[in-house]
Amino acid sequence: MDFINGIRNIANNYQAVFYLLTVLFFIFGLKLLTSPKTARKGNIVSAFGMLIAIIITLMSHGILSYKFIIIGLLLGSVAGAISAYALDLRAIPQYVAILNGFGGAVSALVGVSAFLQKELPENVTPLHFYSAISVDTFIGTLTFWGSMMAFAKLQGLITERPVVIPGKNIINILILLICIISGALLVNDPYNIYYLIAILVGASLLAISLTIAVGGADMPVIIALFISYAGLSAGALGFIFLTHGLIMVGSLVGASGMILTRIMAKAMNRDFYGILLGNITPPEMSKIQSGEEIYAGRVKSTTPEEAVMILEAAKKVAIVPGYGLAVAQAQGPVRDLMVELEKDGKEVYFGIHPVAGRMPGHMNVLLAEVDVPYDRLKTLEESNELLPDTDVAIVVGANDVVNPTARYAKESPIYGMPILDVDKCRSVIVIKRSLSPGFSGVPNPLFANDNTVMLFNDAKPALTELVKEYKELKT
Repeated sequence: MDFINGIRNIANNYQAVFYLLTVLFFIFGLKLLTSPKTARKGNIVSAFGMLIAIIITLMSHGILSYKFIIIGLLLGSVAGAISAYALDLRAIPQYVAILNGFGGAVSALVGVSAFLQKELPENVTPLHFYSAISVDTFIGTLTFWGSMMAFAKLQGLITERPVVIPGKNIINILILLICIISGALLVNDPYNIYYLIAILVGASLLAISLTIAVGGADMPVIIALFISYAGLSAGALGFIFLTHGLIMVGSLVGASGMILTRIMAKAMNRDFYGILLGNITPPEMSKIQSGEEIYAGRVKSTTPEEAVMILEAAKKVAIVPGYGLAVAQAQGPVRDLMVELEKDGKEVYFGIHPVAGRMPGHMNVLLAEVDVPYDRLKTLEESNELLPDTDVAIVVGANDVVNPTARYAKESPIYGMPILDVDKCRSVIVIKRSLSPGFSGVPNPLFANDNTVMLFNDAKPALTELVKEYKELKT
């Protein structure tokens, strides 16, 4: 008992120091996550920081019974481990959305609980307490319902198409004003639960209105925004109880999520400030050629036998994966093709666009799953330095991220979007089921270029056949 009391005294006296240590572990973990080589270590370091925060919180608040806490820890650990191992890597964005939504829900529920108990922490004024509750419940609820809507869109439970309500922006601003006014009234009259209900309902409606107006292709951007909101809700929760750890970690997550949103907005050529109002779906195209005008009589199809002859003559090969590779689960065959080409003395690398999958890093995770060496994965900038000197680029299920229209067609919704300069390679092999456009709906002139051939098939059987034909060619 003396030992436990001693630990509690240390936890109480040095709580802020331990929370600062947690934040430092998180920052170091985030730094490690920036490279595929150290990403696993980054997760471990961040998890250890979270463990410190949990232990210090439990030991410093004089909890009398740990029975329900232990049950919760066990259930949560089992559920997390099973879901992580059972997860289909194609569903990573949906999984992120769910976890993020749960984070927002927890913050909102704790805020509601604090409101109902009305037990103000020491040195906390009613103005401080109820203002923090208003902000926490609003952002937490917004995060939960927005993330659930994002999950439903990505999972195909509701339409992926944007559903734009007439006067959406005005309605959203009115709902936001109602929530702000309700929060002010709650601070003035903290015994009126209807003000809190108004905040919860308003935040829910605002989340649905914001998210339903976003198309499936842009959903990763809104998920990144809700990650930021989840951090902000945790920070607001920290202000309710004056918990330094929650304030620091919430601020870190909020800032990181906002940076990620900014990066994705730039990578997808979206208006960063418009994202805050759900205005991230590009306008309809005008003055742009139809697919028939671009492709008619110019598209050259090929066979696996002809494609391997092109590869056989190459010295440097780029493989550019897109979401089609993820859908077909073709990471295994693409790795096998890389191995066969390298056996023949060829230099092979993967050109990874930040939004080639449904989230930044999606392609990296898929390729790491089949043990593609980390040094073969090149960023957008690195790839564009290499592509002009590359003999053959194999585009697997990618479309918008290799569309040259982004460079010159100002009327195009993807104008200004950074792309992989695949068209600058000497030869291009595109593996695609058809000439259908990508999420943006823009035809791709790359498919009709003189140096491009199309291998029409699903990614997995096409790559499997390429590997087979290449082996036979070399025997």
